[in-house]
Amino acid sequence: MAQTTSSQIMTVFVLIGAVATGCTRSIEVLPSADSGAEPATTTIATTERVPLILDQVKISQNGAPQNPSTELDRRLLGSLQSLNLFSHLSLAETSPLVTDEKAIVAHLTIDDAVDSHPGEAAWKGVVIGTSMFLLAPVMELHYDYGTHLTLELERWDGTVKTYHAESSGIASYNLFSASPSMITELKGHVLETGITDLMNQLVKDTAFCNASSAPMTERTIHTVSVKAKRRTPQAVSVSTADPSQSR
Repeated sequence: MAQTTSSQIMTVFVLIGAVATGCTRSIEVLPSADSGAEPATTTIATTERVPLILDQVKISQNGAPQNPSTELDRRLLGSLQSLNLFSHLSLAETSPLVTDEKAIVAHLTIDDAVDSHPGEAAWKGVVIGTSMFLLAPVMELHYDYGTHLTLELERWDGTVKTYHAESSGIASYNLFSASPSMITELKGHVLETGITDLMNQLVKDTAFCNASSAPMTERTIHTVSVKAKRRTPQAVSVSTADPSQSR
């Protein structure tokens, strides 16, 4: 009887250890091209600042259109406001462009690429199921997320400058640690890295935004493209969690 009880206690400890280990997760974000550079602090004189109007953000995921959110609009406007380059910022839907006013219209496009490795997850699910989930802690799953951001600034004279930024990351987790909040956290870190890259490019190009950079003329579109530098391949861990250690 004592031997049976000891075996049962051992089995319970093994199961608890398996579940606890299976709750570990980590998030890594690939740094942008300018992540190692010192943040630029260039500003524009108050008399040279013009309004910026943010047009509706366009988002796609794996090529399929997605609905933008007001939270994303506020997040982008907050990043632009922190640069101190514009007299004021607003959304196109609330403050339409005035014809005879010097203003810059911003267009942001976000192309997301998601790979949750469904085939790999399905195969591991079969193995895990047939082994009564005891192998779950040692089977690591992955969720890859990358985004390409394109910011177009259209000046009052019709000149358009385009800025590009790319960012990506990966969430590694075990079976019991998968949760929507983990994916949301990954996307938040990756998007913030991309937006920061765009802001760093923009603050280095302040001459384009000066009120005296061009006269007030009829808009004729002239496009100039600014590409981001090639980023480094080293990933940065931004989040790890192990509920078994936090208790």
